[in-house]
Amino acid sequence: MGEKIILTGDRPTGKLHIGHYVGSLRNRVELQNSGEYDKIYIMIADSQALTDNFDNPAKIHDNLLQVALDDLAAGLDPKKMTLFIQSEVPELTEMTFYFMNLVTLSRLERNPTVKNEIQLRGFNNSIPVGFLNYPVSQTSDIVAFKATTVPVGEDQEPMLEQAREIVRRFNMIYGETLVEPEILLSKNKASMRLPGTDGKNKMSKSIGNCIYLADDPDTIREKVMSMYTDPDHLRVEDPGKIEGNTVFTYLDAFCKPEYFQEFLPDYQNLDELKAHYQRGGLGDVKVKRFLNDVMQETLRPIRERREDLAKNLDYVFQVLKEGTETARQVAAQTMDEMKTAMKINYFKDADFLDDFREKNHLK
Repeated sequence: MGEKIILTGDRPTGKLHIGHYVGSLRNRVELQNSGEYDKIYIMIADSQALTDNFDNPAKIHDNLLQVALDDLAAGLDPKKMTLFIQSEVPELTEMTFYFMNLVTLSRLERNPTVKNEIQLRGFNNSIPVGFLNYPVSQTSDIVAFKATTVPVGEDQEPMLEQAREIVRRFNMIYGETLVEPEILLSKNKASMRLPGTDGKNKMSKSIGNCIYLADDPDTIREKVMSMYTDPDHLRVEDPGKIEGNTVFTYLDAFCKPEYFQEFLPDYQNLDELKAHYQRGGLGDVKVKRFLNDVMQETLRPIRERREDLAKNLDYVFQVLKEGTETARQVAAQTMDEMKTAMKINYFKDADFLDDFREKNHLK
């Protein structure tokens, strides 16, 4: 049985918010602390972020440390995982170049995730090659570290399937060299697509519908109290709907049984609270106040750790530097194995000259 290795990461285009936390960060910390995995690599994907921010590199530059702070504040431990910067591992770019030969343009254009992202960004017929090539680049990120497991959301399944196709094709042509990764989906369905506070499908900095891990208590309270609920629940006595009600979606994602005893002892659990809301007699304000208590309790330790880390940026920078050096060594080893399999590792091939002499009948 080989090593169990995780690769995952974030684009440094802004501070991380609670959507990132429930969708990936919280799960990463649990996986890190489970002891089930031999190695965990967390990548800050600055190169990938440049594919659709190429004209605004300052956005990436200014947010790289923000993402590192969020990762570490959420509980990622440098003793248990490797945090690294993608652009500082040039072997990933070299791998991408070779993998580009193993996939067709039409296959990339058919990728549902890519098609959706192209539409969202309004690229139409002027798609940057780097953006279209993202599934190939992501394949390099995964296989460079021989990742067996990639924790992602359902929307990323087509990307991972494309990576598996590229790995299979490489191994078929050049011999068994690369590890084919498996997807790991979140078990908490409420965590997979947390809507914005306004009930929209996606949290967006420009819309202002995010709660950030770095938000102070007053900001969290303000955002929670202005959240979208059931528009037909006009009076306390009216029956309310919990489907599509952002407050209850957030409670599904964040609420723990012990929070009721601490903050809302009138109810035993979330099912009781939902039932009361559905039959009428429970106002939105009371539910929002409870959610605020839940969010404050969840985010307080993260925010406090983040504030402490921000006072010690030299440490954070050193974590990134050491992690990146480790990642580069591992990626270089995989790159070496790939080039050997592809027979392009000329200066490390002890038989290169003898083979040439023999094939060309030279003494």
